[in-house]
Amino acid sequence: MKKTLLTVMTATLLTACTTNPYTGEDQVAKTVWTTGIGTAVGAGTGALIGGKKGALIGAGAGAAVGAGTGAYMDVQAAKLRQELLSTGVQVQQNGNQIVLIMPGNVTFGTNQATIEPKFEPILASVAKVIKEYDKTKIQIIGYTDNTGSVATNNALSLRRANAVSNFLRLNGVDINRIIVDGLGPQNPIASNKTAKGREQNRRVEMTLINMQ
Repeated sequence: MKKTLLTVMTATLLTACTTNPYTGEDQVAKTVWTTGIGTAVGAGTGALIGGKKGALIGAGAGAAVGAGTGAYMDVQAAKLRQELLSTGVQVQQNGNQIVLIMPGNVTFGTNQATIEPKFEPILASVAKVIKEYDKTKIQIIGYTDNTGSVATNNALSLRRANAVSNFLRLNGVDINRIIVDGLGPQNPIASNKTAKGREQNRRVEMTLINMQ
């Protein structure tokens, strides 16, 4: 039985070394590990049910599930990077989560919560991808720098997060997928002691969470 599991795992790791057609990256870095984990779990379960034959069948099913979960977010992240190239929006992927960081100076006017007209086509591109990949929850959080009162900043950050949420909804994204919050000056990503740092902290973050 141990030999069977080792053979299946080895074959999975060797054959999964492919190039992502969207990103050009070696898939071993991401997808192969989810595939390998799925293989191991599936093989173990199958072995308990049906011995060697069950292990092989279970490994195949587990590999398919594992690979599909990883690839789903990989491809979605690649499409978002393509859509958002040179827009000022950062796309960061961390496992089964994708974070879009939208700078406040790009998305909104100073102390305003109305989306800039020039940013609307960019956000429409985001909505298009999000609608296509509908197995994710969407967490939208607004942030500010630490200038002014906490109450004022919390309120402004929430209005901005709601503005992004409403735009997505009007562009066909299911509102039941969206969670909105405004955290004001919390969780700064740069120092508030400099103008550049404060500018970075004024942002809206959209996190796509895989619910598969």
